[in-house]
Amino acid sequence: MTTEQETPTASTPTSVPFRAEVRQLLDILARSLYTDREIFLRELISNASDALSRMQFEMLTNREVQDPDAELAIWISADTEARTVTIKDTGIGMTREELIENLGTIAQSGARAFLQQAREGQHDTSNIIGQFGVGFYSVFMVADRVTVTSRSYQPEAEAAQWEATGDDTFLIGPAEQATRGTTIVLHLKEDAAEFANTWRLEQTIKRHSDFVSFPIYIEERRVNQQQALWRRPPREVEADQYPTFYKQLTLDMDEPLLHIHLSTDVPVDLHAILFVPTHRERGLIERRVEGKIKLYSRKVLIQEDSKNLLPNHFRFIEGVVDSEDLPLNVSRESVQSNPVMQRISKTLSSRLIRELSDLAEKDAEKYKVFWNEFGVFIKEGIATDFTGRNDLLKLLRFHTTHAGDELTALADYKSRMIDGQEEIYYVTASDLEAARRSPHLDPLLARNIEVVLFTDVMDSFMLTGLREYEGMKFRNIDDANLELPGTADAAESSISDDDFERLRERFATTLGDRVQEVRASKVLRNSPSRLVSAEDAPGREMQRVQQLLGRETTVTPRILELNRAHPLIAHLAQRVVNNADDPIVIACAEQLYDNALLLEGVHPNPAAMVPRIYELLEAVAKRPETE
Repeated sequence: MTTEQETPTASTPTSVPFRAEVRQLLDILARSLYTDREIFLRELISNASDALSRMQFEMLTNREVQDPDAELAIWISADTEARTVTIKDTGIGMTREELIENLGTIAQSGARAFLQQAREGQHDTSNIIGQFGVGFYSVFMVADRVTVTSRSYQPEAEAAQWEATGDDTFLIGPAEQATRGTTIVLHLKEDAAEFANTWRLEQTIKRHSDFVSFPIYIEERRVNQQQALWRRPPREVEADQYPTFYKQLTLDMDEPLLHIHLSTDVPVDLHAILFVPTHRERGLIERRVEGKIKLYSRKVLIQEDSKNLLPNHFRFIEGVVDSEDLPLNVSRESVQSNPVMQRISKTLSSRLIRELSDLAEKDAEKYKVFWNEFGVFIKEGIATDFTGRNDLLKLLRFHTTHAGDELTALADYKSRMIDGQEEIYYVTASDLEAARRSPHLDPLLARNIEVVLFTDVMDSFMLTGLREYEGMKFRNIDDANLELPGTADAAESSISDDDFERLRERFATTLGDRVQEVRASKVLRNSPSRLVSAEDAPGREMQRVQQLLGRETTVTPRILELNRAHPLIAHLAQRVVNNADDPIVIACAEQLYDNALLLEGVHPNPAAMVPRIYELLEAVAKRPETE
């Protein structure tokens, strides 16, 4: 139950109770978590950097602020004897009310999410402390008393002080501070005395905060990078600096799969580092799929998470982008409509596709990792990005009938086409094994024609936009009137025309309006039957998408083809001759129809087949062994 906060007076320090979630949080941080304690400094520096960025942005349009000429920076000092660490910034600062709001309360969703994960036994605290808005409270991992003194950038605002010892309350009151910004003093616990050492603090900064875009000083000496990594020429950056920067930027402890460093003057001034993560989902706690790209204008942070720098299907990309061509006075809301953004987006997208294409060519195994994690996004782009679709085609990879377990590019498929082939043939199914067993493959395998195997829901969605490649159309091999190049030996049938007609009529009567027609197949060889689609059939790809998404839909009636040369069809024809109403024939008709739907992944209720399967098994078991 949340404790309501009283409204303290401004003249004297007042004790105020923490909210319930914060008290639980402090207890965990102060008493339970002892690994990676140095991350408290990373979190405080991150908060200071955010305050400096906000101040920098405010001063683009407003010079009527407290201390307008103060350097935007962070100062850190330590006192070994007093066992204290002091972190000071010249950021936007906080008023008395903002101190209460920002430090005395916490977003309940963030606190509860953190607490839930902590209770579930998450031990890698460094990965999650900053992900729920609870970063400041990590100070209680190393301190038993914390004092925060702050003065807002607003000229008329007075300084205020917040103090807490990690128990149920905090103190809030007036303070003396002539300059703008925030000063935090940590009174360290005995077992955290190591942090009252400037060398220890400097090493921690190098590990976690080296690429913060504002100066960090210890004893008046700057200890972080002199220049933002993305502002340095790529030739001057060491290879191991990129994964270090990535980890600091994203809090993802795995190294990135690929980095792209751009530094250009034309067609747009652009400094950027983009990362392709190794995994689609980063972190054990926050199952984050989408990346974040920080947007700077002349080293000023404009957007913490810019959604307009890359097409939506590249939303998994992490990174930093900085441009001199974006005006400093651009508002955060109008960034997306700025024409410079369009040029930046085009440049980034082109370079990203080029680098991914190079990766596929030079390191197939590494690209396979990329495709397995992020191929679904590329397929989405094929379906939705009309202008960039052709560029994305070179990134597509698929399983085919000729490539075994390896993935195939469309260019490789084209190079293996047989003489006279002018189309790209594909089949859809519920999974890879079902695709390889599809009866639609019979005539193509007989002609050595390679078939692309589409097996997931995004494949069907992609096909709504994927119509051709280099002039060759994509053709679903379930087409009723499929014309194939090459030749294949015809299968011989032992069923007379009259006997087959009786069987065909029995199937048609049994299946009713679930099928448009029942007819003999001209192409089947090893399979007893298949369902094919007429040319005017409604969009079956989207119908499959709807079904696989669990949405209610009906199976569109199609044409059932029977293989007159298959032993099963021959035996069923003979049973109809003996008994036109044979229940086994009726059950087999139903089962063959259901089998076709099941293989294609569009059966609305596979469990309904079970009683019929039992019925067929019982009939087989009843037969004398001598038959």
